[in-house]
Amino acid sequence: MPVPMEYRLASQDFDRFLAEVAEATGLATRNQAYTTTQAVLQTFRRRLDTAQAIAFAQGLPAMLRALFVMDWNPQEPRMTGWDRDAMSEEVRRLRIDHNFSPDSAIADVARVLRSHVDASAFARGLAALPPEARAFWSAK
Repeated sequence: MPVPMEYRLASQDFDRFLAEVAEATGLATRNQAYTTTQAVLQTFRRRLDTAQAIAFAQGLPAMLRALFVMDWNPQEPRMTGWDRDAMSEEVRRLRIDHNFSPDSAIADVARVLRSHVDASAFARGLAALPPEARAFWSAK
């Protein structure tokens, strides 16, 4: 079987994704967009159990799927609240001295992410999650 295109083109797709996140958030660099994206994914992941996280990750492109699970400690206590302001503050706490995430980071990353996923696969992953988790990925 040949290597799936998803993996062959993963680096270019991820670079394009980061460029779009940088543009959507008003960040100056892909490095800043990377931190913002990682923080948004971690903030979301902290509110899921392992089965929910795996179901969600199935709908992500290869590099985002890898970033979603990177440095994950499934034994870490789950966060319980879905308050958007509190989660936005949580996003800004990752690498705090190098994090330039705007208040709109969650919605900005959500909007860009939705343009980089297979819509039906992403919807299937979200369907297994609580309403608050589905709302996280709306571009409000």
